[in-house]
Amino acid sequence: MALVGILGKPYVDLAPFVDQAALAALDLEVCLGLARVSTFVTGGSHKSMGIVPAHLADDPYVDYGQAIAAMSRDEFILFASLSDTPHLLDPDERADYTFGEERDFPLSRRQARYLEFRYGVYFPWSTYLELMPGGTWDEAALPEGKAFTRDALVYFPRTVALVRALPLASIGSVKVLGLSANQHGTVHRDRDPAAGRAPDTFVMLSPMSCARGGRGKRLFLWDDEEQTERVVESSAYWFNDADYHGVLPDPYFRYSLRVDGAFTPELREELGLPR
Repeated sequence: MALVGILGKPYVDLAPFVDQAALAALDLEVCLGLARVSTFVTGGSHKSMGIVPAHLADDPYVDYGQAIAAMSRDEFILFASLSDTPHLLDPDERADYTFGEERDFPLSRRQARYLEFRYGVYFPWSTYLELMPGGTWDEAALPEGKAFTRDALVYFPRTVALVRALPLASIGSVKVLGLSANQHGTVHRDRDPAAGRAPDTFVMLSPMSCARGGRGKRLFLWDDEEQTERVVESSAYWFNDADYHGVLPDPYFRYSLRVDGAFTPELREELGLPR
């Protein structure tokens, strides 16, 4: 499928609406903060979720949904013993369970590490931190009941201040998404464009590329019809996450921040969106 894009463009450059000096100044705080707090992993189940392009459905990167589904009873018992709620998992009912993000049973840290070590599962985003937990994907832009975590306020105060200064009428989710050296972000889409809903509104921020002369996370949009990739070249941007997208590998750690929320009326007018 061809890129859907936004406003007739592959992505929207939001750098003119973000203080670039303040954004660059966050790089040290984010790196130091990530070293101080506990982080998790994300991704790893895009194939079992059915959100990858057809030509990548059989690539060699192991998907944890598929790995769990293929476990024998004894293997599942061992896997379940590493859960934060092992008493809720009956090996004879395992076909009815789903695991991971927005599923019946979130993976514990022990389970994620075991899946990686024993089954070779690939978790693309090896560093994942929610500064403001967003709930389910459909709730990510909604502000009700949301707040910055204690770690965010203690270790990422400048980041919190910049996020609050963005042209957003409300904020529903803030997360840091990092990849280890040489890891790539698997190509996927977060929604089905056939559903016809308006694109999710969010701001992607790259303090790293702003601070290090463009040397940052290289997110690209995949045109499945043309079989081409379009690398985003901006330190602050918005794209249609119903388009396939991924991250190119680089020989160093990379990260970005995703801030979901509602655009202010002024930003909507500036971008040519209906108010």
